[in-house]
Amino acid sequence: MKITIIAVGKLKEKYWKEALSEYLQRLSSFAKVDIIELPDKAASFGTADQIKAAEGESILARLSSLKGPDGQVVALDASGKQRSSEELAQHIDQLKLSGVSKLVFVIGGSHGISPAVMAQVNEALSLGPQTWPHNMVRVMLAEQIYRAFTISSNHPYHK
Repeated sequence: MKITIIAVGKLKEKYWKEALSEYLQRLSSFAKVDIIELPDKAASFGTADQIKAAEGESILARLSSLKGPDGQVVALDASGKQRSSEELAQHIDQLKLSGVSKLVFVIGGSHGISPAVMAQVNEALSLGPQTWPHNMVRVMLAEQIYRAFTISSNHPYHK
């Protein structure tokens, strides 16, 4: 399976980069994972809606070339479905069994994900009702994807 994480903004702090790198390295034995960082538009646009729209255009430009006919797009959004680690593992297994070979996760900017992008995704996933820094969300997502693969392969990491 090929996994792509599209994220608005760049990881700047060394500790976020190192944590993400660790999980991407661990994931490499299960799947090919790419990270696409898109510019954060918060400094160059006015209202939250304008920022979301501008970031949404950047996301949509990438989605069209990544998804393909055998792809699934998952937006990380507070209104999305919450899944336990085991449920996420089962869900990814089901997607693979149904022929999905490309899984694209979208992490929006600080104002969220535009309605135009949300209209193009297959599902929304929530990491819970709390508000998390976007840098942390990227690391948490990578860890949960890694955990899902270890659960599916009966690897002791999850225990």
